[in-house]
Order: sequence, then C-alpha cells, then structure tokens
Amino acid sequence: MVYGAHGRNLTAQEAAAGIVGYTIFNDWSGRDIQRIEGRLPFGFFKGKDGAHTLGPYLVTADELEPYKTADGLLDLTMRAWINGELLGEDSLANCAFTFEGLISYASRGASVAPGDLLTSGTCHRGCLAEIWGRAGEQIPKPLVPGDVVTLEVEGIGRVSNRVIDPAPCPPIPAARRGQPRGPRH
Repeated sequence: MVYGAHGRNLTAQEAAAGIVGYTIFNDWSGRDIQRIEGRLPFGFFKGKDGAHTLGPYLVTADELEPYKTADGLLDLTMRAWINGELLGEDSLANCAFTFEGLISYASRGASVAPGDLLTSGTCHRGCLAEIWGRAGEQIPKPLVPGDVVTLEVEGIGRVSNRVIDPAPCPPIPAARRGQPRGPRH
C-alpha cells in the first residue's frame, strides 16, 4: 500500500483517507543474514539494496474498493510461482489487519508521509522460509541463479523476476562479546 498524506497518531478512519493505492511487493529477504541479526539485542537493522520488487502497476484505492469485505479487508486472490510451478495461493482478505489499521499502528508516536510504503499479506505458502520452518526441510529447494519468481495479485497484475548471481560479499564479522568498551589504558 502506498500512502499519500502526512499524519501522526491516526485512527484507522483517518488513515484511510491517505491511502493512494496498492501495488505488488516482493521481499527478497536474505534469511541467512536475518537469522544472525535476529539474535542481536536490537533486532533486524540493515536494509538490503535491491532486496525488493515493486510493480508492475500502482492501482488506485478507489479502483479496488469493490473488492473490500464488510470488515475492510481486500478480497484479492494472490499467487506465487517459482519457475512456473505454483507455490502458493491465498486471498488478501485472510490478513489479520486492514491496511488502514496498519497505517494507524505505524503512526502511533511516529509520522507517516507521502510516499511511505506499507507492506503486508504474504499468501499461504508464498514464503520459502515459512514453508521450510513448517516442513522442517528445504522443500522446495532454495532459489538459485536463473530461477524465476512470479507474484500475481488479482486487480493489480503480475510481476516476474529472475534470480541473478549476487556480487560476492565479505563474511559477516563475529560479534565481540565481553570485550571492554572505551579507551584502553
């Protein structure tokens, strides 16, 4: 969801007026890095360049109004494929919260502004890490260069990306534990 207004401490009703529209968002999280960061006392902290896909269109909020359920959720069918094989399918109406509610929560004690992007709604079986966590094994296998991931959301469109071989990164340094801080005498 793309937001288009300034606000702070908004109610869900106030937040609704600032929703510009919706697009597809693919989070290409590096779970190997997140696994390490998740053990740190301050949680996840590093955004990854190029780790997100947006598109193919921005559909205005009024265009998707006919898909709203009585409780304010969008009943849009979502699908995810790897190399043309269906991985998962679900309805966005199965989310726990409306986008208006999420913006309201995000604005608690903080500002929201035009251009802010708020994402939610992974479809059932649409996240490899979640599938692996439930199955206890890596089936389907991890993505490799050449794989094509496709996401589709009813009323918005379909976006596909090919996995490429990333540039090599230096190893993550080990955390220093129990080391003195400050100047040494």
